[in-house]
Amino acid sequence: MAEQASSLHRFSVFFLLLLMIVIASESATADTVPRPFFLMGDGYIHIRNSKSGEEARVNLLHPDGSLNRESLAEIDKVFGFPTGEKEDNICPRLIFMLDYFSDLVAHGKAINIESGYRSPEYNANLRNKGGNVAKTSMHMDGKALDFNIEGVNGRELWELIKSRECCGVGHYGGANVHLDSGRPRFWEASTSKVRTGESDFNRYIYLSTEYDRYGPGDRVRLSFSSVSDFGFGISRAAAVVEDSEGQNRSFPAWIHVRDDASCELIADRDSSRFVLLELPPDLHAGRYRIHVDFCNRPFEQMPMKTVSNQIELIGKEMNR
Repeated sequence: MAEQASSLHRFSVFFLLLLMIVIASESATADTVPRPFFLMGDGYIHIRNSKSGEEARVNLLHPDGSLNRESLAEIDKVFGFPTGEKEDNICPRLIFMLDYFSDLVAHGKAINIESGYRSPEYNANLRNKGGNVAKTSMHMDGKALDFNIEGVNGRELWELIKSRECCGVGHYGGANVHLDSGRPRFWEASTSKVRTGESDFNRYIYLSTEYDRYGPGDRVRLSFSSVSDFGFGISRAAAVVEDSEGQNRSFPAWIHVRDDASCELIADRDSSRFVLLELPPDLHAGRYRIHVDFCNRPFEQMPMKTVSNQIELIGKEMNR
């Protein structure tokens, strides 16, 4: 019996050591994999659509740190996003920001979506009925949501998100907060300017990258949002410009265009979502923004160029 107990003890010690090695290995892997976004929670998210009843409890990341596309497809269902039709997902940056802020205020609690994806037709119908809905709403691009979390004060959550200067955040009173992955800005009901026509003529057209971190030579997928009118063109020649204090060096980059055209037409919302650019392979580590010129401006009020969100160049290959 003593010999049997001793063998069992040795096996238990061996198993415990083996388990510790596995956990340490996984932890080391997680620590060394670059995170694709600046703001990320723990990767687990629980969301439900208050109107449709659709619900998802998913891990956004695989154990190796790469994005879990199956989980994103589950989230698309909750948002009402037509994944098959668009051949795309709800903006991952938006979901990871949502995970980040929900973890800060109510870790593990369900996030209630009051408004997720809106088709352009549905968005227009809401406006026609007098709704407080922007003509250029980022809901139409799968880059915005209105949400609440039970027990969380809406205004306090709005103040928290606003303090990070990361994104678009609005509060119209009550528990609901609007969050989008557009340019940093904030508003309340009295300052929303929804029906002022201020966003007409593509005045606030916005360029965003799919991820926040890239490696030199990576292909970057760009997309436009806050577009009031399609039928504009973008120049094939772009620039990647340093965005660090005291640095503004510019490096040439090229947008993929059809038939080697110097001006690429962005004819509709679908084509605005898949603009590809190659980062220069010799870029050093640091923060940058991508500058794109418009070569066909249907309105004189439209800006001459647009500048993307900030990205970070790292020396490692991203695992996506």
